[in-house]
Parts: sequence; C-alpha cells; structure tokens
Amino acid sequence: MEFKQLRYFLAIAEHGSFSKAASKVYIAQSALSHQIAQLESELGTPLFHRSRRGVELTEGGEVFHAYALSILRQVEDARASVTSMTAEPAGKVIFGIPHSISNTLALPLIQAIRDALPKVNLELTEELTGNLTRQLNAGALHMAILFDDGHLNDFLFEPLVSERMSLIFRPGQSDGKSSMTLREALLKPLILPAQPHGVRPIIEQIAARAGLPSPNVVADISSISILRSSLLAGLGQTILPIMPMKAEIDSGALRSASINTPTVSRVVALCRSRHIPMSTAAASVNAITIRLIEELCDSGQWADATFIG
Repeated sequence: MEFKQLRYFLAIAEHGSFSKAASKVYIAQSALSHQIAQLESELGTPLFHRSRRGVELTEGGEVFHAYALSILRQVEDARASVTSMTAEPAGKVIFGIPHSISNTLALPLIQAIRDALPKVNLELTEELTGNLTRQLNAGALHMAILFDDGHLNDFLFEPLVSERMSLIFRPGQSDGKSSMTLREALLKPLILPAQPHGVRPIIEQIAARAGLPSPNVVADISSISILRSSLLAGLGQTILPIMPMKAEIDSGALRSASINTPTVSRVVALCRSRHIPMSTAAASVNAITIRLIEELCDSGQWADATFIG
C-alpha cells in the first residue's frame, strides 16, 4: 500500500467520479483505475460501488476512508512539525466543537489563533458530541471539546469548565419562577437532544443519582437551531446552559430559571487521541485554547461557567 494510492482513493471519494479524480490528481484515468484495483486486491474488498451515475463508497470503503484520512493527516503533521522546529508553528489543525459550545468559543478561538499563530490553518468543525467522539477516535480530528459524562477514558482529556445548566422556556411558561428544584424541572415538557448526544446523558445520570424520575421528554431535538425555534414557538422547555440561547434570553424572547437541589452542571473537557502524537501546530492550539477558555470564564463572557483547569 502506497501513500499515492491513499490520495487517489480520497480524491475519488471526494469527487464521486474516477474521471474527475484523475484530473485533480494529474493521472490518466486508466492508471488511476489500476491503482485502485491494486488497493482493493490488497485489502480483499471492493471500496467503491460503480454505476452510470458515478461511484459511492462501499461499507468497507467507508471504514477505510477514516483511516486513509488519518494516515495522510499524520504524514502532513509530521512534515509540518519537523519543518517548523526552528520557526513558528505551521500547518492545519482540525478542531471539533459541539453545537452548544460554538456560540461561546468559535469566534474568540478563531481570532486568538489568527493573532498568535498566523501560519496555522485552523479548521473548525461543528458536530453533535457523538459524531465528534467517533471522528476523534478515527483520527479525523486533532482535538475536540467534549462533555465529561464518565466515558472519556479513550482519550487524553483535560477538564476545563464546570458549566451550570438552567431551565429555559418562553415567557409565560413555568409559572414565572426564577428558580426551581431538579424534580420540578424534570416534570416539565422537555425538549432534549437524543441519546447519546449533548446534555441528555448528563441530565439522566444526575437524576438517577438523586433518585429522581427520568426527564419528561416530549421531543428529541439534537440541533441547536431547531431547538431554539421550538422554544420560541412554545413547543416545550429545555435544560441547557444559557450560553447557546443567551441572545434570546437577553432580548426577553426566552427566560431561564436556575435549578437547585441538586444543581445541574456539565464538565467541558478538551480531548485528543491517546495514540496519535500532536503536531507542533496542534500543541500550540491546545495551549492557546486553554488560556482563552480561562479568560472567557474569568471575565464573565462565558456565563454560568467556572474554570477548573
């Protein structure tokens, strides 16, 4: 298996066509087909479904795709790390952020990396936490923000923030209370992410430890934008940190009530692979991210959050 075969495979997967991929990697289509046939023979399985409409990855191709991306990324990381040993860090860093954190962290992080690491190409990807976990395991991400639900031991992780959650609702709901017990909050008609994403497993774990019933979920919505629209329409309430809905809460379109007895919080952690070394660029982004998060918490820009790193 050769690196060029991995590049050819990824080009075909990206463009869905042997002819388009051949023009992108500057090789004759017949030679490209021969290289992929050799790769499929070595792997013992077809990588593409071929049809008149183009090509699609087979099940084996989907599995191989994640590894091919990871291998080539590590080669680029190694090259960039060595060449930047005597210069400022350079190269691409792929950083995963959950939907409910991006409103808080994405823009400040982009600006901080642009100011401090002008030769680093930061690629932010916003995903559901379950998807980020899979991508980090596959080596498709250099690092990711995840929530510590007791299942982060597959990664090297650093808990950074304890973020308090509140009940969020449209004005006129929840009897106008500014605070309530967790039992009261769990009985509300709740819209929560589907398992295993976001705050759902954390809320259920806290409820179970307190001997309380499971949340009264009336809808599973894992998209922050759809959740926001549902709350504004009065279709339900949610338990979430206030930052994803801060603009609506500040404008009065939504309200929040603190939850007590017990309080509900999530721990935000910065995670990376246990098995893949960090590039110089990734290590620099990691350090800047930690400092930035501490500044956001200490300044109050990250509301209801306490830095614990």
